[in-house]
Parts: sequence; structure tokens; C-alpha cells
Amino acid sequence: MDDRKILKINNKDNNFYMYMGKFFGSRVVQNKINDRIYDDANKEWYVLLEENNCVAFASLIKNTIKNIYAVKDEQLEYLLSDLNDKVKFAESVVPAIYKDVYIKVGLNVQDNCKFKNFVVISSKEGE
Repeated sequence: MDDRKILKINNKDNNFYMYMGKFFGSRVVQNKINDRIYDDANKEWYVLLEENNCVAFASLIKNTIKNIYAVKDEQLEYLLSDLNDKVKFAESVVPAIYKDVYIKVGLNVQDNCKFKNFVVISSKEGE
């Protein structure tokens, strides 16, 4: 039985901070992705839950990814595979640590990002 589910939430939802609160200000997250996570009101969050715990997430404004994180690469692959079927991603600056996952799920990856430790990803044309 698969105990995974993906929620689409924002910071106004009652359960938002129950799932996401531990990630805001987390040094573990910041050190892994070289970025901070903010709970901006205009973001939509796609949260992968396993046994009712958040294990991966992506926040988007329109079709641009603003934050992305996963405990394990496989969890991010699961989340992005699902999202890639539903969302045509605009060019998004994201942590390079997950580059192999982005490629594996079929996203365009540009290494020429002007920011160290980041790459630019987008959906492939025609998808």
C-alpha cells in the first residue's frame, strides 16, 4: 500500500504550518539547498506526505518554482514527476543539488545560472 499523497496548500490553510512549519528557518534545509524557505502569501505549495509527514515540497508562483526541497532524491522525483504532468514550468532558479532528479523527470536544465549552487530548469517545449 502506498502511503504517499500530494497536497496543494498555501499559508492560509489550517494545516499548512503543521506540515511546513519545521522547514522555515531550518539550518538543515538551508545548508542542503543553499537557500532559505519563506511562507509568502502568494505561493502555492505542493507537499509530498509520507505517513502524514512532509518529506518533499515545491512552492510555485504561477508556474515558476520558488522553493524546492526533499529529504531524499526519490521523494523529489515522485513529487516532480506528478507536477510535471500537470504544470508547464516556466524558467525557475532551483538548487543544483537536485540536478540529477530534474534530468530524470524530463525537465530542461541549464547550468549557466548566474548564482553559484543553482541551475535553471523549465519544462521541455511542447510538453
